[in-house]
Amino acid sequence: MTDAQQHPHESEPSASDIKLVIAASSMGTVFEWYDFFIYGTLAGIIGKTFFPSGNATLETLLVWAGFAVGFGFRPLGAVLFGYLGDKLGRKYTFLVTVTLMGVATAGVGFIPSAATIGYAAPAIVLLLRVMQGLALGGEYGGAAIYVSEHSPPSRRGFFTGFIQASVVGGFVLSLVVVLGCKALMSAEVWDSWGWRVPFILSIALLAISLWMRLKLSESPVFKAMREEGEIAGNPFVESFTYPGNRKRIFIALFGVAAGLTVIWYTAMFSALSFLKSAMRMEATTAEIIVGISAALGMVFFVIFGALSDRIGRKKPIVWGYALALVFMFPLFWTIGSHANPGLVAASREAPVYISGPDCSYNAFKAEQESNCGKLLGDLTAAGISYDLSEAPELEFRTGDKVLPIGAYRWDDKKGRNAQLESWLTEAGYNFDEVTPSLGDAVTISLMLVIFMALSGATYGPVAALLSEMFPPRIRYSSMSIPYHIGTGYFGGFLPLISSYMVASSGNPYQGLWYTWGVVALALVIALWGLRGGPPRDYGENAA
Repeated sequence: MTDAQQHPHESEPSASDIKLVIAASSMGTVFEWYDFFIYGTLAGIIGKTFFPSGNATLETLLVWAGFAVGFGFRPLGAVLFGYLGDKLGRKYTFLVTVTLMGVATAGVGFIPSAATIGYAAPAIVLLLRVMQGLALGGEYGGAAIYVSEHSPPSRRGFFTGFIQASVVGGFVLSLVVVLGCKALMSAEVWDSWGWRVPFILSIALLAISLWMRLKLSESPVFKAMREEGEIAGNPFVESFTYPGNRKRIFIALFGVAAGLTVIWYTAMFSALSFLKSAMRMEATTAEIIVGISAALGMVFFVIFGALSDRIGRKKPIVWGYALALVFMFPLFWTIGSHANPGLVAASREAPVYISGPDCSYNAFKAEQESNCGKLLGDLTAAGISYDLSEAPELEFRTGDKVLPIGAYRWDDKKGRNAQLESWLTEAGYNFDEVTPSLGDAVTISLMLVIFMALSGATYGPVAALLSEMFPPRIRYSSMSIPYHIGTGYFGGFLPLISSYMVASSGNPYQGLWYTWGVVALALVIALWGLRGGPPRDYGENAA
């Protein structure tokens, strides 16, 4: 049976009710994802403040490890708040999640630096990231289900598309606030304490979000279930014992959540990190380009959500996966060639070749053991790609020129960096931050908008799809668990894994293979497991 058939006492929400539901749910989601993404947006300064190591590459990896910790706890939050959402109601559960998120995010702004309180600083940061992960694990499912259960079936994809776009909205808001604060402060003030302001502003955003969400009433589907005594006894257990649900959870995890999240994170987080690190683009310029691209790309989440109401949920997702596999590398190659044409030209005309014994590089070590490892670490920190081969003696070449590696100052890290920069400058490399021309900036933005369109195709229909896949009595738990395992582990660990792949290989595009592999897996499972045809409620010819 459909939801409507199961719960005939539901009243159809009015147009004004629907607008309030979408606005309050979407704005709350924007604010909550702002809180979560502000950490990633300020990754560089967080690394220096809370994870100082003397190794820029290691600091970056530690920051992304902290980022991953928050995502790692999302599935636990999905279990906890999914249980509460199915037992106590949708509305009050996501009031709790947004409060927990706001408090945890504001707390980051008040933590003393590692220079002041030592190891307690990164420990507190990680604890707050755990709180954020738990909160986010309950937020998305609550907001998506709340809007879905208020929506008429014929417009469910369109209305829930605003929730999907709100995730991007949180990322855009984080960039806007960071850029606004930087514009109002001197560089010295920003580096000293001004970067804390975007975190502390979460207190104000929390107040606005709570005010909006307190105006909402409970979901009509949940109210009907409560009146008819159909509330699940143990939603978590029933999610894995309900007939056919384990197969649906498997499909939702590997065929939906894992694929869509790595496309979205690659389009935004990987792109921003790529521009600021590997391509040496001036940080504010990179943030503006990515922010504008994300804002323009938000519309695709609503467009594809609405399109899925007409052609079904499966087609846009499968199309998006297939096109992402084809265009992922060409899009990033084009971005790289326009972000820093001089660096690309230098890499082509004077490529770096390293050969020697013991050329192992561990990105998680502050200093490498072998001389070859130290050289690879220096090149990685400088953002210079290289080709590596084994040889009896250590050799360093730029193009056909063999450099006097014997004169390298192995025990003086600053001296090594200065020597390396001098050699590479002579070979045509430019270590200054670059600002692309207007034409190049437009080209980069266009590539990112195309990537966002692919993300919108895979992400836009998903809130409606997951709501329709699972029975109402265990819907909050059943959709939240696979969604947050997929996004939390496949997506949350993407920056860390891809950064490590780049650092270990010397190839700035190497990390894209992680995304490509996950999307390929998701495409196969989506083709096999997702229902085709027009959208249908759970119970209406359900698999």
